[in-house]
Amino acid sequence: MNKLIPNLTRLLYSKHSSFLFRNRTMASQTSSKSIAQDYSYAEPEIQQFVKDFSKLIQDEALTPQTDPNTKVINFRQPLDLQKFLDVEIEEEPVSREKLLELGRKVIDGSVVSGHPRFFNQLYSGIDPYSLFGAWLAEVLNCNVHTYEVAPVMVTLENYIFKKLSSIIRYQDGEGVFCPGGSFCNIMAIHLAKLKYDPTLKQKGVFGIQPMALLTSEDAHYSLAKGANFLGFGTDSIVKVKTDDKGRVIPDDLENKIQQCKQNKTTPVMFMATCGTTVLGAYDDLEAVADVCKRHNVWMHVDAAWGGGVMLSDKLKHLTKGVERSDSVAWNIHKMSGAGIQCSALVVKEKGFLEKCNAYRAEYLFQPDKLYDTEYDIGDRTVQCGRKNDVLKVWLMWKGRGDKAMAARVEKAFENAKYLTEKVRSTEGFRLVLPEYQCTNISFWYIPPRLRGKEETPEWWQEVAKIAPNIKARMMLKGSMMIGYQPMSTKGLVNFFRVIVGNPLCEKSDMDFIVEEIARLGESV
Repeated sequence: MNKLIPNLTRLLYSKHSSFLFRNRTMASQTSSKSIAQDYSYAEPEIQQFVKDFSKLIQDEALTPQTDPNTKVINFRQPLDLQKFLDVEIEEEPVSREKLLELGRKVIDGSVVSGHPRFFNQLYSGIDPYSLFGAWLAEVLNCNVHTYEVAPVMVTLENYIFKKLSSIIRYQDGEGVFCPGGSFCNIMAIHLAKLKYDPTLKQKGVFGIQPMALLTSEDAHYSLAKGANFLGFGTDSIVKVKTDDKGRVIPDDLENKIQQCKQNKTTPVMFMATCGTTVLGAYDDLEAVADVCKRHNVWMHVDAAWGGGVMLSDKLKHLTKGVERSDSVAWNIHKMSGAGIQCSALVVKEKGFLEKCNAYRAEYLFQPDKLYDTEYDIGDRTVQCGRKNDVLKVWLMWKGRGDKAMAARVEKAFENAKYLTEKVRSTEGFRLVLPEYQCTNISFWYIPPRLRGKEETPEWWQEVAKIAPNIKARMMLKGSMMIGYQPMSTKGLVNFFRVIVGNPLCEKSDMDFIVEEIARLGESV
């Protein structure tokens, strides 16, 4: 009897566990099938969801932004926006219908950067063919580091950088897409450092003579960020004076390099600018190149904003001498209208990117693959994972051709010239500069209460309050978005800075800028 009970127990347990196992297996299979259905694009419900959100994007995000009478923004304060969006994520999922509703809220709460009256930043008006490339890039979800996982993207990237090099007039250049223009400039610092001393790749910068990075006082702040990020320290930045139009003064560059050497600091890089962020100034690259060559200093050109003029025979004279540089940063998502982000770093010396960055990780860059491993381009950058931004550029360029790419830029310059004259001839408006090299048009609006009065420091402090006040009004109204800022290097108080670039803009939109500011500012 004592032996029977354990045997019976084992039998019952065995049958019970077998039953449990079968049920758990069936439940697991059911659960697995349910999960698979939720992810499968072959499922009718997922297909319908894709159709629904595609229609939502077309009807509520794309089409309305072409109408100047729609709002640029439905502004909400941060806490109000959090409530509106219903941001909290719960344990259980929301329905697909709820997701579509949330998509509508995302659209409603976002700035319409493609709107013809969005003049706030250095980008506006995304090209439809680039948008096609962006969607296709997300669907394919490629990681551009090896040919085996991204054969099309590697092929296209090699081609695009050959074309960009040709436009810049580098004989045998190459490049890589980076996550933003700032990163392009930071990469240029990295390259300049290793050009100065290749052994720094192994030994680092410890114990060597301090290095200096030079740029103009009106250049982009990414050089300071890069100096911090790469361990140079922001004290390594040497600012070079600019003239009244915002262009670097070559004689002061010469003097600053000489001072660096006298102070036992090695000048390793100068960053010139084609299209400064505020005034849109183009440095004299020929004069800069002469100085850099004389002192063996890496010449990097930040053409993130203004590089688009190189596509136009009428305007490329602004970048004369760019071919004498060592590297160029060019944001094709700015003046040329590709989707954010398409930031190209182009380098004159073929192979130098890989020389500086290659570590040949054996799980990615095996030498015995079935194809030529020179097409594994991941070691051109300090990144590993990288989006296939090239598709947005290539499809846009193929869809437009060289002529239309140039025409877009030329139209922006024509509109900017018209706006300059409109501001010049309208009472209450005053240009910061008499003429502009780029499509950044800066000006003050002087309300009636301040006109005709003595322009004392106190008067200018009152003028400084006008642009922020009017901007707040235009955002609450949703009629327009324009940036403003002071410029301490020139002793200038807050002024409006209009960025003209959207191909949807006509001269009537330039008129609207002036008229709307006058309407909103009359009682300020």
